Amino acid sequence: MHLTNRIFDELQPGETACLRRLITADDLYVFAAASGNYNPMHLPGEDGDGDGVPDGLAPAMFVASLVSAVLGTLLPGPGTLYRAQSLQFHDHARAGDELESRLTVAEKHDDGSVTMAIRVTRPADGALILSGEALVSAPRRRFARDDIEIPGLIVQRHHHFEALLERARPLPPMRTAVVAPEDDRSLSGALLAWREGLITPILIGDKALIAAAAGEDSLAGVEIIDEPDHLKAAARACALVHEGRADAVMKGHLHTDQLLRPMVDRQTGLRVGNRRLTHVFVMDVPGMAHPIMVTDAAINIAPDLRTKVDIVQNAIDLAISLGSQQPLVGVLSAVETVNPDIQSSVDAALLSKMADRGQITGGLVEGPLAMDNAVDLTAARTKGLRCEVAGRANILVAPGIDAGNMLAKQLSYISHAESAGLVLGARVPVILNSRSDSAMSRLASCAVAALHHARLSGAKP
Repeated sequence: MHLTNRIFDELQPGETACLRRLITADDLYVFAAASGNYNPMHLPGEDGDGDGVPDGLAPAMFVASLVSAVLGTLLPGPGTLYRAQSLQFHDHARAGDELESRLTVAEKHDDGSVTMAIRVTRPADGALILSGEALVSAPRRRFARDDIEIPGLIVQRHHHFEALLERARPLPPMRTAVVAPEDDRSLSGALLAWREGLITPILIGDKALIAAAAGEDSLAGVEIIDEPDHLKAAARACALVHEGRADAVMKGHLHTDQLLRPMVDRQTGLRVGNRRLTHVFVMDVPGMAHPIMVTDAAINIAPDLRTKVDIVQNAIDLAISLGSQQPLVGVLSAVETVNPDIQSSVDAALLSKMADRGQITGGLVEGPLAMDNAVDLTAARTKGLRCEVAGRANILVAPGIDAGNMLAKQLSYISHAESAGLVLGARVPVILNSRSDSAMSRLASCAVAALHHARLSGAKP
């Protein structure tokens, strides 16, 4: 950022400068965190006055900070210090409003101070938001630099999942067979999704343990099938799907292999044709403009090319269910060129060509791509990659379970992402939550499953 100033001797009455700023929801969260003002009147989506309408008003001092921005960066600029101010607030601003802060030199004083006239308006309708005066000490020394930088900020929000939940709520609740919800976390996740109207749970497991896990939560109206054996409970979930009584299956407090083993049985399982069961993490990463899908990070350990075809196709199908018009699949390797000594780069190139020939449908597939040039457009351009996927991928296909699992957990624990987990390739979505998943993650998994089920069954989300 280039910064320069106007020193006291140069300033002339009538001289003016202005700055425009679009107020975003993230601005209001940042200001609340920095100021310690958690007044719900100023938080997006909150109803601070109890009238049933979310308020989300920009705090008065946030609007006043736009005045400070002009003083410190434009007029007089760097070196300016506040001495006093008098402000009058005429109207409220909200997230989504663009404001113009205009300051004018009103009077110079012998002691080196300057009176600045203030007007903050909303150009869209001409409304006056703030007016007043500021008395400042103007800089005496010249300042001009190009190397001023401040750290970037990423607000830890998960608005992509919030949007998915809003899309899923109008859908009919999914009848969901919850297998072995015998601890408080797995049971509370299912009950939370039930209260939110996303699922109608059918609990399959040890009835006494389920009741104990419920604690003070009421299970009135919830069907419970008493089956203490976990393998038999998972098989009973499959049977409910075949009977037309369940639209989805959810993992409770049991090992993943116990849940999936009955599903791959050729006679009584849930596989569709010869398609492999694959796992997808849908991840809401703060700062990313769209959700990121990571696959396969939980089921297929060292997938061969045939399995990777199913991994890619399943992920594309899910992305379409979530609203992606043209899923962009980046097949990851350590390099972005084909190296015969790196099998993942060879597989990636073959998957890309198979998509070109219509053997994989519904999305654009490109590989091999290294992680940086899969998700960062500048990195892609630096490497000379000009395809549509490079730098824009919203599906990341890992070469194996170790890389996929590390990538997903890095995004969760270092980048503060929330994740929704789903097993695909079965007749119905299989919701696969971890014991450490948050309430938002569990709800998001149900929302993703509901949207996928709705598209496959022809419902309109």
